[in-house]
Amino acid sequence: MTRIQDTYRTRVADGSLHADEAQQAVLPEFDRICEEVSRPAKKGLFRKAPPPPKGLYLWGGVGRGKSMLMDLFVDHLTVPARRVHFHAFMQEIHAAMHLNRQAGVEDALAPVANDVAASVKVLAFDEMQITDITDAMIVGRLFEILFAKGVVVVTTSNRVPDDLYKNGLNRQLFLPFIEIIKDQMVVWEMISPRDYRQDRLKGAPVYFSPINDASRQKIREVWEHLSGGESEKLVLKVKGRDVELPEFRNGVARASFYDLCGKMLGAGDYLAIAEAVKVLILENVPRLGRTNFNEAKRFVTLIDALYEAKVRLICSAADEPESLYIEGEGVFEFERTASRLREMQSEDWAAED
Repeated sequence: MTRIQDTYRTRVADGSLHADEAQQAVLPEFDRICEEVSRPAKKGLFRKAPPPPKGLYLWGGVGRGKSMLMDLFVDHLTVPARRVHFHAFMQEIHAAMHLNRQAGVEDALAPVANDVAASVKVLAFDEMQITDITDAMIVGRLFEILFAKGVVVVTTSNRVPDDLYKNGLNRQLFLPFIEIIKDQMVVWEMISPRDYRQDRLKGAPVYFSPINDASRQKIREVWEHLSGGESEKLVLKVKGRDVELPEFRNGVARASFYDLCGKMLGAGDYLAIAEAVKVLILENVPRLGRTNFNEAKRFVTLIDALYEAKVRLICSAADEPESLYIEGEGVFEFERTASRLREMQSEDWAAED
């Protein structure tokens, strides 16, 4: 079996990766898991199956290469595995539990967890974070079942485990899950001075106007560059409602103005989006005014949420920020939004302090 460390060195040598000490330091952990899950189980009437290897909880700042390392890891696995964004996975769990309840199943969670455990040996999650109480109340028992069935979990996160669901409602009921993580997974902080996602955008325009074939092509190129041409739909559960991002990959989301501002969304929805994504590509922002006043108000709220959360915005719009909203009620208030849109275009705006 080719080790991940060897593949990493090969890619550094051919120039497709930059050598990074923080990334290299965690590679033995990935290799350990690959090797241990690939070992054939010793069979025999009185032989007890060995315990599964500890998983990995890899956390650190955005843009440090955690998702890239996860790609390498999954590519090297020779056992049934699934890579999925944590939010999307939890949505699937809730949907399957709902079907069980409708069918009269008393314990709606156990058969769902058992089905997951029967289908994979390794679960690889992007961006574990818990913001919804419905997730917080079931995730502990869900993972208890998965670990008991021998599933190995590897996840990335921007937060240390102790900060998951921080200040959440009934958080004391969630705390045992944090102890499960510490018991079943190696917790590894990846500290790197480089933000590779920012590096990929360095010097590149992030605001395109007017909307035409040229700007559409530029947006497509940025998306391909950041996503690698792969994506999945991400559905966020906010107070029982679904908030949908049509395309998502490695912390980068792509949506149209009408996907996010043409629907009845509010501040809580935009805060959830800002929590879930690190880069948002927002397309086709029209001129704003009396004819689309409600959409304009939502756009202002969205930009405020992205600004406060330091989410990198890549945008195509009908005009420059100062000329987007030129008539009707709200022109004066939009001046702050225009200023923020202009500030968010600066090269180092979203860089961490």
